[in-house]
Amino acid sequence: MVALETYRKKRNFKTTPEPKGRKAASAGNSFVIQKHDATRLHYDFRLEMDGVLKSWAVTRGPSLVPGEKRLAVHVEDHPLEYGDFEGTIPKGEYGGGTVIVWDSGTWTPVFDEHRGYAKGHLEFELHGKKLSGRWHLVRMQGRPREKRENWLLIKGEDDAARMPGDPDILAEKPESVKTGREIGDVAGEAPGWSSKTGKIDKNAPKARAARKAAAPAIEVSTPDPSTIKGAKKAKLPVFVEPALASLSTKPPSGERWVHEIKFDGYRLQARIEAGRVKLLTRTGLDWTKKFGKEIIAALQELAVGTALIDGELVVEASAGASDFSALQADLSSDRTDRFIFYVFDLLYLDGYDLQALPLLERKAVLQKIAGGNTGMVRFSEHFEGDGQNILSHACRLSLEGIVSKLRDAPYRSGRVKSWIKAKCSQRQEFVIAGYVPSTTSRKAIGSLVMGVYNGDKLEHVGRVGTGYSTAVAEDLFRRLERIRQPESPFVARLAADAARQVRYVKPQLVADVEFRTWTADNNLRHAAFRGLREDKPAHEVVRETPKMNGQAKPQRSTVKLTHPDRIYWPDQGVTKQGLADYYTEVWRYISPFIVGRPLALLRSPEGITGQSFFQKHAWKGLNPSIVLVNDPTDKDEEPLISIKDLDGLISLVQAAVLEIHPWGSTVKDWERPDMIIMDLDPGDGVPWEQVIRAAEETRERLEQAGLKAFLKTSGGKGLHVVSPLKPKAAWPEVKAFTKAIADSMAADSPGLYVSTITKAKRTGKVLIDYLRNQRGATAVAPYSTRARAGAAVSMPLEWSELTPGIGPAYFTVLNTPTRIASYKADPWVDFRAAAAPIEKPKGTRAKKA
Repeated sequence: MVALETYRKKRNFKTTPEPKGRKAASAGNSFVIQKHDATRLHYDFRLEMDGVLKSWAVTRGPSLVPGEKRLAVHVEDHPLEYGDFEGTIPKGEYGGGTVIVWDSGTWTPVFDEHRGYAKGHLEFELHGKKLSGRWHLVRMQGRPREKRENWLLIKGEDDAARMPGDPDILAEKPESVKTGREIGDVAGEAPGWSSKTGKIDKNAPKARAARKAAAPAIEVSTPDPSTIKGAKKAKLPVFVEPALASLSTKPPSGERWVHEIKFDGYRLQARIEAGRVKLLTRTGLDWTKKFGKEIIAALQELAVGTALIDGELVVEASAGASDFSALQADLSSDRTDRFIFYVFDLLYLDGYDLQALPLLERKAVLQKIAGGNTGMVRFSEHFEGDGQNILSHACRLSLEGIVSKLRDAPYRSGRVKSWIKAKCSQRQEFVIAGYVPSTTSRKAIGSLVMGVYNGDKLEHVGRVGTGYSTAVAEDLFRRLERIRQPESPFVARLAADAARQVRYVKPQLVADVEFRTWTADNNLRHAAFRGLREDKPAHEVVRETPKMNGQAKPQRSTVKLTHPDRIYWPDQGVTKQGLADYYTEVWRYISPFIVGRPLALLRSPEGITGQSFFQKHAWKGLNPSIVLVNDPTDKDEEPLISIKDLDGLISLVQAAVLEIHPWGSTVKDWERPDMIIMDLDPGDGVPWEQVIRAAEETRERLEQAGLKAFLKTSGGKGLHVVSPLKPKAAWPEVKAFTKAIADSMAADSPGLYVSTITKAKRTGKVLIDYLRNQRGATAVAPYSTRARAGAAVSMPLEWSELTPGIGPAYFTVLNTPTRIASYKADPWVDFRAAAAPIEKPKGTRAKKA
């Protein structure tokens, strides 16, 4: 009876009609979702387990959009009888309000439910009247002093899922599956009415139809601003100069501050008046027509008469983070279906100016208007806690940074100290003062020449030669040709190297640029173009002085690149120079895995859209920095490829090497590998969560064998679990060891895993590929790029980072430098120190999970 003790302590059963209940002796598999209109409307999600209903309060209800996270607060266990309860709970009682049975049915765990519940990741299938298919409940990491246990309810990818623009199941089917009534029909009943014993009102369907005809299709909570203390009656402003965050190298600390994710898009003000919507830039320009009709329609659906809302319009890449380059690409191609407007402040509502209210009060009103994280208009959540920890987490995910705000501050225009932005990388706007033509295309730019204003004088800061897609490079060429001028706009004459081949332009356009650091002569190092900033005047662009701290200066290569502006990944605009810059940045992390080893290389001389081929032997014109090594078992074979330093790696870039696949042994000890790689390759129809489970189980089996397991994404479809070895066992023994692990996993879970390469047997299963662990076989190196769309890289992860939010291609050439700049420690820092010998297996079959 202990399981229901908390439930009973919270209720007075002499007053409330809720069942007192008892813990059931037999195990069942029912589920129920109850729509509960209490202090605020929410949905109680309950799964039968161990004779009770494990329960979560889902604040905004379930979503059928895969990956869309809904907060689910874990609450006390409920008795099984509660799954049948529909009625009213008296005001003043715990949970006072109206309850209907919104959905019910059975559930089936995909994996062991007790283990998943304990670990904080339940994966299951629902078989209900409204909801079906695969779902996840994932426990979030708790914050200090947080009493609630927060989980996330997430829909999986399957036939029951819906696209973001599809109808919302909550609005589409609001009624009870038990009685056909809606919340409003039950609310009028006397407290204590129960669908089990009470009489159903036959007129309820007619009353519901009348209400629908008289009311909007979607009912939202619209606060009355006249009742808000501090709201000032006023006319709707034409425009309010926005609050701008001050830049800092680190976020502020203390309970006075809350923190939001810094979005990577266009800052806009949504002005709503009697159904008419305007989108205004931070300088007051009207960009309403620029973003298409869908986003305007979404704002028109907000239940407000007049409002002024501050927010940022973004496009989220497939990884889920906002991406300014993707936003620019969508604008260039007139694509408008991916726009999302994140709203984070409310300045005016229905005749009242709210700027004097404290921030959290303004946000609370805004959240009631905008709802949550669905559709094209979404509320920007904030986080409490240590700002540095939140920034570190954002940077590890390669996000742009965070904005910290004083919780009690009013809204003030201009650059303010009550909003502080801390970035994960060096990034700012620069004035375009000229360009260098492409060496591979007659009507495209190869690089941009940048400057910043110091007073009224334009100072040169160097060139930016990567980050342009093919379409953007051609568009910039057309724009800049129209504003060419013969003389340099810089205050000082450029040196001969800096001025070579430059075509000067009027300093009118502003570019958003990400870069690693400043050189000693005040030039940008390893800079990448992110897009044009048409919302900022050129004369306002100055150098932002705060710099990133703690970054080691990258080693520099002496290899000269020919055609450095050749684009290898057209959609992302990653050039040969950009790839060289990337490998220079990650050199200290990648070098232990590619130096002194035989290498198999994937070369793509025309980039990923051209012909690609594997190569492991020398080619004509081989750079002397590339080392030739002889396989001791193949006396008559051509030498193999290897490298010994950064010049060797950049020589591979010059040769259009887009993937690096090293052996698992070194040229000093060809016959005894110093690592094993288990390649987890999902077949068709395999959800990402199943690949995660395969990685966790592979880790368990390796650790049972006495080996330390490390994790990385493949940059393709799957995951790699890697163990360092003391090079004592020969290749045949290592292959037998890994085959035994793969075979035992497939035998224990034949519905999940397969160890044979045969494609016909792989549908719906994860291939545990052990064949990387034999002489001459290779696997893609950590931090190596992949010759695929998206410019993904194979990224080492900590095991704690293995979540549904990070997919196999989440990290790319463009965002990886931001991640590694945030490292307090390399996730694989103790990789070599953890090396252990393979013990001859006494029995490889581990206990089935």
